Amino acid sequence: MTKPPHLILRLLVLVLLVSLSTAEIKTLTITNDARAMILFEKFGFTPTGRVTISVSSVSVASSLNARNPVPSRLGFFLLSEESLLQVSLEIQQTPNLCVLDSHYILSLFTFRDLSPPPLSSFNQSYPVTAPNEYSLFFANCEPETRVSMSVKTEIYNLDRDGSRDYLSAGLTQLPWLYSLYFLAYAGFLGLWIYVLYSNKRSVHRIHLLMGGLLLMKALNLICAAEDKHYVKVTGTPHGWDVLFYIFQFIRVVLLFTVIVLIGTGWSFLKPFLQEKEKKVLMVVIPLQVLANIASIVIGETGPFIKDWVTWNQVFLLVDIICCCAIIFPIVWSIRSLRETSKTDGKAARNLAKLQLFRQFYIVVIGYLYFTRIVVFALKTIAAYKYQWVSNAAEETASLMFYMVMFYMFRPVEKNEYFVLDEEEEEAAELALKDEEFEL
Repeated sequence: MTKPPHLILRLLVLVLLVSLSTAEIKTLTITNDARAMILFEKFGFTPTGRVTISVSSVSVASSLNARNPVPSRLGFFLLSEESLLQVSLEIQQTPNLCVLDSHYILSLFTFRDLSPPPLSSFNQSYPVTAPNEYSLFFANCEPETRVSMSVKTEIYNLDRDGSRDYLSAGLTQLPWLYSLYFLAYAGFLGLWIYVLYSNKRSVHRIHLLMGGLLLMKALNLICAAEDKHYVKVTGTPHGWDVLFYIFQFIRVVLLFTVIVLIGTGWSFLKPFLQEKEKKVLMVVIPLQVLANIASIVIGETGPFIKDWVTWNQVFLLVDIICCCAIIFPIVWSIRSLRETSKTDGKAARNLAKLQLFRQFYIVVIGYLYFTRIVVFALKTIAAYKYQWVSNAAEETASLMFYMVMFYMFRPVEKNEYFVLDEEEEEAAELALKDEEFEL
């Protein structure tokens, strides 16, 4: 009797949801784990790919006293995405089949190859000559059996000069890609400082926050570039991952805060926030703290931890809630301007504000849709060699969003907020009666 097939199938399907790994050198400890299969990494190999696995302090305990675990039914293997369906069908058709006996996997070693106890260990490097995207699994086909062990994995491709590249074949371009966008944001920040200096009288507190957002985005990108560079070359981030997560946290909180504050009209339309607007910030900021904690757990661990899927679900749920929450202040401002326009007699001014906020609403919706849905679709459908394209698309969309948002709400003396054309006042009043601004 083997493990229930539905448990194995669930984990096999999980492969489709896991992004390509940076495959930095990882050391982890598994303690009393009874899972039928454990997914360690997902990596895109070139024809010069290699997998090195070191296993030590191995112990296997079965709660079935009638028999001892069979060592050949516990072990490591590689599985390509193309073979995923065949393995799934094979397990469904043959419920008692151990995945290690499948013809569609690339078996690495089983516990039969371990050194004798009590210091059971194994260390071996395997070439991967068929370029493809593979997932590294540990399989436990023994029922009621718990495994404890220390595992160290090194997955990499060899460059032409013989040096190791620990980034997946589809992600090896990330260091220069992030460096390029860092230069773009650094130039953007310099331009923004120049605009603020040239329009000192029109600068509001929100404009300073926007400048801080650009600074955090630039620092986040340079840390990402250094992080990926060191992982690519050495297999470890050398502490750059810590700086990356710090600046990512500040940047994401600032981004959502700036969108909410612009949506409320804070500092350039009114010097205060209403109670309901404060509540939005009180919801968004703590949720972003939780989202960043989930992001760190997802990024620094991997699918081998038991709660990895749960952390992914938490991150997705929190992100959706925050994306919905930041839309409300923009809608409230549009409705408030419509109500105000009926009584203050400044139709042209209010029409210009309404148009600006409506445009901002559309821009925010487009940005959230592209970076959450389109980028995910690109990651899913793109070949493993071109996974970097989704990162480039996300960074390009973010840069365009920043540029449009900063242009719309730039500090100039005569912009849409201060337009008053008495000749167009009557036309503006007619336009405000139209329902096009109802959301």
